[in-house]
Amino acid sequence: MGTTQLEAAPEPKYWHLKTVLSEALDSEFAVGEILPNERDLAARFGVARATLRQALEQLELEGRLQRRRGVGTTVAPPRVGVDVSATGHDWPGASGDAWQAVDCVLDAAPAAVADMLETGPDERVHILRRTRVSHGQPVAAELLYVPAASVPDLTAIDAPSGAARARAVLRELQRLGLDGQDRAVELGSARADDAKELERLPGAPVLVVTTRYFTEGTTAAVSMATYRADTCRLTFGDTPDVEIHHAPHTQAS
Repeated sequence: MGTTQLEAAPEPKYWHLKTVLSEALDSEFAVGEILPNERDLAARFGVARATLRQALEQLELEGRLQRRRGVGTTVAPPRVGVDVSATGHDWPGASGDAWQAVDCVLDAAPAAVADMLETGPDERVHILRRTRVSHGQPVAAELLYVPAASVPDLTAIDAPSGAARARAVLRELQRLGLDGQDRAVELGSARADDAKELERLPGAPVLVVTTRYFTEGTTAAVSMATYRADTCRLTFGDTPDVEIHHAPHTQAS
């Protein structure tokens, strides 16, 4: 049988260099360490700087490297493992939850979320914004939508807005019995506000994790969490929340 044109095509030089660089990251560099400049790297590996840039760009897309303005190219921290199993029985904000509350406002939910919550199109719900940080870098931003019916006693709490209000909503959710949850994951593009919070460009690839929390046969809350696709990977296990898998501190993961 003859060889197809695709099979006969040689491996691009930058792709081979990417493999060599990846091995060097594992053996020679620590997480957060700044790589030598492009001129020195090109000289070390005997390639043109254009070839080197292609390899570095591919490693950045794969989450192995981070390019930070004013700092340079650094070895990226371990990827965040996003567990998408739906066996959990904890509300957001429960003990061990590593998300940080940022803000809470009353506003109408997007139409798709309103449908899941079975609220009216103009009905205002509590919208909590939370963030997730790993190794000092933002990796995820979440919008948690909670109808007023899920937290009826919140009106007695004097916390009109901000992180204090968000924490109050989370505390009230703990009073409900959680019957279960379901979770879906899809690839998306970062919106302007999420991109800014995640230190990415608008349109950058992201993972959008949608979680519905159920109590007494109704949807009590909906979470829309946006993860950086370059620093996150999906895991399937028994743990319901998001886990961070740390490599040894002396080497890149």
